[in-house]
Amino acid sequence: MKKLLIIVLMLTGTLSFAQNKNAKATTEVDGVCGMCKARIEKACLNTKGVKFATWDVKTHQLSLIFDERKTSLKTIEASVLAAGHDVKESKATDEAYASVHACCKYRDDDVKDAHQEGEEHKKGDGHNH
Repeated sequence: MKKLLIIVLMLTGTLSFAQNKNAKATTEVDGVCGMCKARIEKACLNTKGVKFATWDVKTHQLSLIFDERKTSLKTIEASVLAAGHDVKESKATDEAYASVHACCKYRDDDVKDAHQEGEEHKKGDGHNH
């Protein structure tokens, strides 16, 4: 009986530490355009263990599926920061931010305004740019 109890406890402990090979997470990432989207998603997908990454330009939500045995949300966020994009809890270094294209300077209000005006222009003229 004692051996059975030890085995059950060992299995319970092992199961509680099992890591999900298809973990899902969402986090907020700053950016303003399709170029940002491509950069953010590439940074994620180049992180070992990331199976799926998509970033929404309007909501700034990054949706991920990744293998927790190979990576973590913190590691993925570090890749995004290194690509020059701020995440919810941390800011990219000035050097990383400086590496993004001029139209992607999401910290600059003029750039953000220009992108918003561009979206309104697209809606109003009936063309898909």
